[in-house]
Amino acid sequence: QDAEVVRTRDPQLLAQCEVVVDVGGEYDPQRHRYDHHQRSFTESMSSLRPGKPWTTKLSSAGLVYCHFGSQILAELLGQPEDGPVVGALYDKLYENFVEEIDAMDNGIALAEGPPRYALGTTLSARVGRLNP
Repeated sequence: QDAEVVRTRDPQLLAQCEVVVDVGGEYDPQRHRYDHHQRSFTESMSSLRPGKPWTTKLSSAGLVYCHFGSQILAELLGQPEDGPVVGALYDKLYENFVEEIDAMDNGIALAEGPPRYALGTTLSARVGRLNP
């Protein structure tokens, strides 16, 4: 609630932040570092949450969703985090919204044959329409 949002790529400033997303060149959830831009990064929902079917490489948005999505949904819904309602919504929200963000941010085409992920309208197009 009282968090300050800092936009920077300055490593000295990033080192002082409690949570760093999409910059900094490291993925370390214990230290709350959620960047996906390092060459060695290959994590997907299925690699971080065994049993989940999605193999699309995660973006920073996907990383944050992977680690905090069910907790946030549980709080918003007033349901237990490990309950069936939160579990079903978590999966549907990833499959029908967040996976598209992951794929587009990582330059993954929708298809080279059968579609790899669902596409309603692109988030990029929606944001673009908000520009003056």
